[in-house]
Amino acid sequence: MKHPFHLKAVWNGGRNSEGHIDAGGLKSVISIPQEMGGPGTGTNPDEMLLGAAATCYVITLAAMLERSDITPHELTLESEATVDVTNNIFTYERIVHRPRIVLQADATESDEMKAERLAHKAEESCMISRAVAGNVIIETEPVIVKASVGPM
Repeated sequence: MKHPFHLKAVWNGGRNSEGHIDAGGLKSVISIPQEMGGPGTGTNPDEMLLGAAATCYVITLAAMLERSDITPHELTLESEATVDVTNNIFTYERIVHRPRIVLQADATESDEMKAERLAHKAEESCMISRAVAGNVIIETEPVIVKASVGPM
């Protein structure tokens, strides 16, 4: 079964103008980032690719944890992208995902090891990661901790 996704874009003007996109649940102003000499309004392709990679990764990780009977106390993610600009050529080089999985206070050492393994495996299973494979380096640096038990 195939699932089509659609996006409509409007761009009026030259390089330093701004536009609008509408992809159903994603509606935004778009422009070139200030760091790259643009107006920096709304979002930009660099942030959107990072957002696609990060949301795909965290959803995949949550599903894999659930299938492995691990219910995190908390699951958060910080992701960072690096874009190189050399001789006016823009290259999306790297994405680093840093998931923080806080396991239940009674989690076993086996649960901790499984959560770490799944944090790395989720990257290999993510559709967006597979789509950019060979073009963008994607790394995962998970932190696995147990929830602290409160005072009794």
